[in-house]
Order: sequence, then structure tokens, then C-alpha cells
Amino acid sequence: MLLIYYQHKKSFGRYPITTTETWLSINDRGGFGSGKTFCGSLLGITLALKYAGIKGLVGAQTLPLLRDTTLATYIEHLDKLGCLYTYLKSENKLVFPNKSEILFRFLEEDSKLKSLNLGFIEIEEMSDTPESTFRMLLSRLRQEKKPEWGKDFKYRLFGHTNPQQSLGWIYEYFKKNPQPNYRRIIAPTAQNIYLPAGYLQSLKEVYSDEYYRINVLGEDCSETDTLVTKGFNKEVQVRSDLKLDKSLPIHITCDFNVDPMCWYIAQIKDGNIYYLYEVVRENTTTDATAQDVAELLYDCKHLPIEINGDASGDFRTTKGVDYVYLRNNLERNGFKNVSLKVTHKNPPIEYRISCWNNMIKGAGDTHHIFIHEQCKYLIYNIENLEVQAGTSKPKLPTASRIKSDSKAKFLGHPIDAASYLVCLYFPVKRMTVDNFKEQSNNMGVDIFGGKYDKRLI
Repeated sequence: MLLIYYQHKKSFGRYPITTTETWLSINDRGGFGSGKTFCGSLLGITLALKYAGIKGLVGAQTLPLLRDTTLATYIEHLDKLGCLYTYLKSENKLVFPNKSEILFRFLEEDSKLKSLNLGFIEIEEMSDTPESTFRMLLSRLRQEKKPEWGKDFKYRLFGHTNPQQSLGWIYEYFKKNPQPNYRRIIAPTAQNIYLPAGYLQSLKEVYSDEYYRINVLGEDCSETDTLVTKGFNKEVQVRSDLKLDKSLPIHITCDFNVDPMCWYIAQIKDGNIYYLYEVVRENTTTDATAQDVAELLYDCKHLPIEINGDASGDFRTTKGVDYVYLRNNLERNGFKNVSLKVTHKNPPIEYRISCWNNMIKGAGDTHHIFIHEQCKYLIYNIENLEVQAGTSKPKLPTASRIKSDSKAKFLGHPIDAASYLVCLYFPVKRMTVDNFKEQSNNMGVDIFGGKYDKRLI
């Protein structure tokens, strides 16, 4: 057993790492602040230091995650431990004086990995990795053993992931039908011994019960809960009496997909969002849809109108032109106060769904989204859009399904359009430990805004 003592105020303080266990695969599943990436990188370093000449691979499905989080954490550990190493940027790998190497690779390019002979593998955000890639990586654990490694040496594949909203291949491999050398570690947020008093309770007060159980406690979701939208109460949240309030600003939230194009007209009052009208058109143009909206809001030309939705970068993209078309069309039709409020980039889909669900059913079983019954496509999405197995992402319809069920092509886009508005005004707050200590209101910070400690994710 190699005992690393590494003090860190935001994560676990002691890391006993047993390098003689028969670990073929590990899935480290943990809540906020549980130190998943922190611990995983320490294990990778430990293997590289103990077994001279070993070649390891650290992989992720996105380059920003691999570069900005995983690699950065490895280098931080090495520097604080005083280890000698060289980072070869051109090859994206760490090289140690004992000739061990750790490669950092983009897993979507898995065809480039098939020639590797590896002694260990680490997978960042394992739930984003397809089962086929996981199985291919297992076959790469074939580096020739060196005599000096000893008889206790075992090939290892270990990974970690945030909890997911749907059960998938990881659940099947590591929970439902695990092999003897497969081990799953669940690391709830509460296991972080450095959390201040009251931190967990504050999370419970901010998040919905389901969100808290899955993302803080690290619990598995229900096997029968496959829908993207959680906690929807149709009897309460779908209403026929909703009317446009001519004393409040109007929000138009847009998804500019051509077929279908989905826009929602909404208002915000007392912490609630009211979706009043939907404009869903097939094979249309922005100008034509904008004209429909202008006619729909004919009697509201005196009200402020704010347009938001699918991010358009710096308005040099096609979508940026779409926003300008929409604004110009409304102004030509006599609307005097039209503004654009569009983020510079889209938030991650999982984050957007978290924001959406927290408003659908928040802490204390409260509901903050209400929908007019005429918004039939949005209601259809709430009741039918499913999660991809083992992820928190929507399961979008295939071409064959759309061919057999024409209504299926409306799955996804209405939720996209409606949820952009939620993200903009009601972001999920991620309370880091530092933020909890510093802010008396304990409301946390917007994780999309980037003001968070990545080690707590």
C-alpha cells in the first residue's frame, strides 16, 4: 500500500491507494464536491511512479474537459508533490524520469487508439463514453509486463462520472451484473470531510428532492424514470386560463431549426415562467415565422420585447442573422422596444435540463413553470421526450422513427427553445465551499458563468 498524504482544503485529505488489488475496472460515481477527478488523477500518478516504464492513457469525450480539467489536475498534483516530469505538448503526454508515460487522448477518435499497448487507463466522465469504446479500451490493456513490476501487478481501467438521470451500460456492468474484478465506488458529497457545517443542508434547500438525491447523495435514478422532464404535474402546470399580462415584458425564446422551427412567447412573474404561445412551423423561414409572431402580438406593440434562445456567437453566424431578422421584422411592424439578450455560447445540454427540471419541480415540491394548454408541442415533449440510456441527454428521434411517426420530429426542439429562457433567468446555482462561506445568502454562483471550482464538479 502506498499512502499519499496530500492536504487540500476543498477535497479529501488522505488518499490510501492500494496498488495490489485486482482491479480491472472501477467506476467512481460521486456527487458534487466528492473529489472524483482529484482522486482519479492521484491513482494515475501513483501507478506511473510505482511501475517504471508503464504506459497509461487518460481519455475524455471532449477536448476542453481533457485539457482544462483532467490534465490541469494531474499537473497540479505533480507540482505539489514535487515530482519530476516533462509535459510534451506536441504529443500531449507526461513523461517521468523512470520512463513511465501518461497519454491524454480524445476518445471520440477511438480509431487512433487501437494500436496502443497500455498498462492502465483512466476515463474521465465515463457516462459520456459509449460502451463500444469502453470494450475497445479493455482490449488495449496488453502492455508487456516487466519483471521489476512484481507478481502483484494488475492491469487497471478506472473511471469516474457525475450521477446520471438514466440507467445505462455503466449500471449494467458495475451494479446490476458486475464481474468479480469490477468495483463501483459511490462517493456522496457528504464524504468530503472538509465541507463546512450547514453546506449540505443549504444544497437540500436549493435543489429539488430528486436532483439532490442523484447529484449530491450519488443515488441511482429510478429504473422506470426515463423521461427528460422530471416531476411534471399536468393538472397543476397546464392551464387554460393563462393570459398575456399587458403590464409585463414579453420574452420570445427561440430554436432556429428549420424543420421544425420552435419559438415560445412567455412572461416572467414572481419567480415563475408562463409559456403563453408557441409558434412551431415546418419548412419555414425566420422572416415568415417572425411575421406570425408580429400578428400574434399585434396589440402589444407598447410592451418591451426581449429575444433570447439558441446562442449565436458574436452574431456573425447564420443564427446571429436570424436574431437580427426577427428583431428587424418586429420593428418594421411597429414594435418600439425590442432587444436581444443572447448568451455567447449555449450551456451544456445536461445543465440546461437541470435548470429546466428545477423549475418544473423545485425544492419543497414547488412548481415554477406553467404552460397554456395550446402549447401542445411543448406538452408533448414533456410527456414523451426520453433520456439516452446512461446519460442526462435527450434521446432524439432517428430518421427511421420520424419516417414511421411524423410527430416524432417535434421531439427535442420545443424543449430546447423553452429551456433557453430558463437557463438565462433561473440558472442552477452550484454552491462551492468558498462561495458558501463568502455569501450570506448562500445562493451560490451560476455554473454556466464559469465562476466555480472545477474540482467540485
